[in-house]
Amino acid sequence: MEMLEKIRKAYTEYVLENGKQPTSVFQFARKLKIAEADFYTHYTSFDAIDADIWLTFFTEAKATVEADETYQGYSVREKLLAFYYTWVELLKAQRSFVVYSYGRLKAEAKGSGSRGLVQKSPALSAFKDAFFDYSRDLLAEGRESKEVEPRPFITDRYPNAFWGQTLYILDFWVRDVSKNFEKTDSAIEKSVNTAFDLIGRSPLDTLFDFAKFMYQNK
Repeated sequence: MEMLEKIRKAYTEYVLENGKQPTSVFQFARKLKIAEADFYTHYTSFDAIDADIWLTFFTEAKATVEADETYQGYSVREKLLAFYYTWVELLKAQRSFVVYSYGRLKAEAKGSGSRGLVQKSPALSAFKDAFFDYSRDLLAEGRESKEVEPRPFITDRYPNAFWGQTLYILDFWVRDVSKNFEKTDSAIEKSVNTAFDLIGRSPLDTLFDFAKFMYQNK
């Protein structure tokens, strides 16, 4: 673990000082005074370090909220809010790197929408997979608590919607220049509340149930 942290720290410092990734694993390892083989023991490439850092932001935020006893008693809506607030706090601690890394992803988009690019970015693939597992667990819990309304052909798309929401929050926070990122807090609250208002039971669901009842009993 010590070697892993040493490599990650040196990589983060390099990209922030130079505005780009190192060009050679050999030169990077030599400057770090480790064998090139030691680097490849932990990472296959510099992009793999990026992916690991993004995944770590997620896993640390998830572990932090789940370690809080009060979190276990939250509604699903409150759990997702707590996760996002905690995640953004962790991002703040390394904002310079996050802004650099996200900016690099946007530059690679070559004119396409930034969030559309991130959807497909290998740098965020591990983070995306882990987040999808987390969101599926929340949605399953929400169906049990009746906070989430199962809907044919749509329910399976909910994790994708939550992932899109995550990218929206990330993009908003990177661009946020408000004091202490207060606008990001508002964006988190409004986006999560809107999402659960949409996936929760609504008058349309009641109308559909009634129409279904009438059809079955005509």
